[in-house]
Amino acid sequence: MTLELENLSKSFNGQTAVDEINLNVPSGSMYGFLGGNGAGKTTTFRMILGLLQPSAGKITYNGKKIDYDVTNDIGYLPEERGLHPKLKVEEQIRYLGQLKGMSKKVIDKKLDEWLERFGVPENRNKRIEKLSKGNQQKIQLIASIIHDPKLIILDEPFSGLDPVNVEILKTAVKDLNREGATIIFSTHRMEHVEELCESLCILNKGKQVISGNIDEIKSDFGQKEIIIEGDHDVDFLRNMPGVIDMKQIRKKIILKIENESYAEPIYNEIVKLGYFKRFQVNEPSINDIFISKVGTNYE
Repeated sequence: MTLELENLSKSFNGQTAVDEINLNVPSGSMYGFLGGNGAGKTTTFRMILGLLQPSAGKITYNGKKIDYDVTNDIGYLPEERGLHPKLKVEEQIRYLGQLKGMSKKVIDKKLDEWLERFGVPENRNKRIEKLSKGNQQKIQLIASIIHDPKLIILDEPFSGLDPVNVEILKTAVKDLNREGATIIFSTHRMEHVEELCESLCILNKGKQVISGNIDEIKSDFGQKEIIIEGDHDVDFLRNMPGVIDMKQIRKKIILKIENESYAEPIYNEIVKLGYFKRFQVNEPSINDIFISKVGTNYE
C-alpha cells in the first residue's frame, strides 16, 4: 500500500500553503515530515485525509484515490486535542471505534490492552478532562489506532510532552511500525526524525526542500562533522583547508568540514601534539543539512 503525492499544491486566498510536493511513501515505512510552524505539514495531512481539496496535483493510496472505501484503513492523530473533555475514556474510545465499524466487545478488549501497555488501566473510567496532558495524548493515540489502520498519520504526536511520556509514545509508534503499519508523522524536532524514520521530507514555507532516504541524503550532502576531545590547544585547526566551522563545548571540539577527505590531514596534525581521548568523523545531522539548504534554524 504505497501513498503517492504528485505535484500537490494548496492555496488559500491567493497564498500558497503547499507548493508542488512530490512524495512516495512505501508500505511499511516510517516517514518523517519535518518543518516549522506554517511549513505546510498539517495542510498536507488534511489533503491526504480528504478534509481539504488540493488546488492542484493528486493523491493516491495503492494506486487509487482516497475515498470512503479506504478511510477505515487510515488512522489520524491531529495536533489539536480532539477528545470530548466531559466523556469518560471508555465512552470516547467506544464511540470512535464504533464509527470504524468495530463491535463494543472488540473495542473494550483492545482498549484494555492499550491501557495496560501504557501503564494506565485506572484511567478507563475517568473523564478525559481529569487526565494529565501526557495521558490525554495516550488516549488520543489509542483513538487513532484502535481499529488497526494500515496507514497512520500522526501530527506532532510528541508536542508538549515530558521526556518520559515522549519515550512511551515513541516506543508505541515503533511497535506499530514493526507490526506492519505505514506511519507518517510530522514534527519540528529533528532528533525524533533521525531516531525513528528511514525517510523524510523537509518543508519550508510550503516548498519541498529535501526528501528521500535519510542515509542517502546525508551521504549525498558531502559535509562531515569531526569531534575531537583532548587537553591540547587545537585552535589552529579553524584555519586548515576544508574547515567550514569550529566550535568548542568544554573540552570537546566540533569541526564541520567540506567532505571526508579533509579528515585525515586534520588527524595527522593533532596526533603530533600527543594523546587525544577522541577523534570521530560523523555524518552531518539533519539540522546541519536544513541550515545549509534553507539558511536558518527554525527551532
